[in-house]
Amino acid sequence: MVSFEEDVPPQYFRMPHVEKGMAVGLFGGSFNPPHAGHALVAETALRRLKLDQIWWIVTPGNPLKDHRGLAPLPHRIALSEALVGDPRIKVTAFEAKHRIRFTADTIGLVRARNPGVHFVWIMGADSLRSFHRWERWRKIAQSVPIAVVDRPGATLSFLSSTMAKAFDHARIDESDAAKLARTMPPAWTFIHGPRSSLSSTALRAASKAGKALG
Repeated sequence: MVSFEEDVPPQYFRMPHVEKGMAVGLFGGSFNPPHAGHALVAETALRRLKLDQIWWIVTPGNPLKDHRGLAPLPHRIALSEALVGDPRIKVTAFEAKHRIRFTADTIGLVRARNPGVHFVWIMGADSLRSFHRWERWRKIAQSVPIAVVDRPGATLSFLSSTMAKAFDHARIDESDAAKLARTMPPAWTFIHGPRSSLSSTALRAASKAGKALG
């Protein structure tokens, strides 16, 4: 894996400070680029789950995606910081420091380093459709509660996805979302709310088209 130490400010390689008893959301992604849709997911989760913090985890790269169009990690961190407005949302890139590629390993490390903290995994509904392709996806679902936040075109994912069917017995009602972080896994919920049509894929395509026209 590429070394990023010389380009990334050292504070991003450390996990944000938390205290025992806190409820913390883990929101990971390549954020290539980050956009208002990502921010909306984070803000919705922060509010509806009654979280103390959200860790906006900028990953070295998604193992399921082509990395040829992946912007440098420092650039994606800087864009994420510019997008995040709430001080409770902490941008971090500690996965790169620990050479972590898979979410299951991220969760294992986070829980081991922060005993007594209540973590919940946050993802957009568009990610739920392919969740069963993630490395050790069942272990993830059994390790931390999961909050799935609505995204355009993906509202029905919670009914049709492999994960939703496999863990249907563990789904809690959206009205109890504020209790999710402190619920013993497996436990998950689907959160409806404002949706943004923006996507990183569309933004990258638009950027390439603009450069071609230029």
